[in-house]
Amino acid sequence: MFEAYALPVIIIALAGFVCAVILAIAAKYMSVPEVEGFEEIRAELPGANCGGCGFAGCDDYAKKLASDHTTPTTLCPVGGPECARKISAILGVEAGEMIERAAVVACSGSSECTSYIMDYEGIPTCEACNIFYQGRRACSHACLGFGDCVDACQFGALHICNGVAVVDRDLCTACGKCVAKCPNHLIKLEPKAATVFVACSSHDKGAHTRKVCSAGCIGCKKCEKACPVQAVTVTDNLAEIDQSKCTGCGACAEACPVHIIHQLQPATVCT
Repeated sequence: MFEAYALPVIIIALAGFVCAVILAIAAKYMSVPEVEGFEEIRAELPGANCGGCGFAGCDDYAKKLASDHTTPTTLCPVGGPECARKISAILGVEAGEMIERAAVVACSGSSECTSYIMDYEGIPTCEACNIFYQGRRACSHACLGFGDCVDACQFGALHICNGVAVVDRDLCTACGKCVAKCPNHLIKLEPKAATVFVACSSHDKGAHTRKVCSAGCIGCKKCEKACPVQAVTVTDNLAEIDQSKCTGCGACAEACPVHIIHQLQPATVCT
């Protein structure tokens, strides 16, 4: 009886030994050497692995920084300027200027402002609803309100309030995941120092916008004329603000007849 089991056991043991030897040799000769400085740089990165830096994660960014000192140290939106300063000190390079940013939702189409034109009963995501005749709202540019951006945000900075996504700017790290997730491209990253933004993304003509949403840009150019520093321009029926020129005087917000130029607060939350 013993002889009947001995041969298979010996064969399996020998196979395991051979595999272990092969793996040991592969680990020695095929391993990737650790880049000098990687561990020290990695310790300063926040570990969010959000991809906001443009790399696969914190490890990937740290390796790139350690191996190529021309890589900007200011790419981590979660760590911010302090993280950039520490990494620059490790590498012995000058820290570049880092503009802190936060997300804004360029839509004012709440349930009171634009109506539903269908009773959508499909998959409850913005992406799925948008495929179906560009969504359920009368304005095809409006926030769809299912919260794909909320699910994408790992910092709890987004919420759905009255059918529209809103951002808590104190919690936002500008990682950009919500930007990539929104099928209507309503979410933008603006400087945290910004004080006003245009809460609309519709390029439809004013007459059509009035029919589908009471809080949509109608391209009247009153904001453009009111701005004393030419920071506001109306292009293709939609107002845009050049934040590098804007002084935050609020003249554009006061001039807007449909009130879609909003004053930004440090935090925007549901009330």
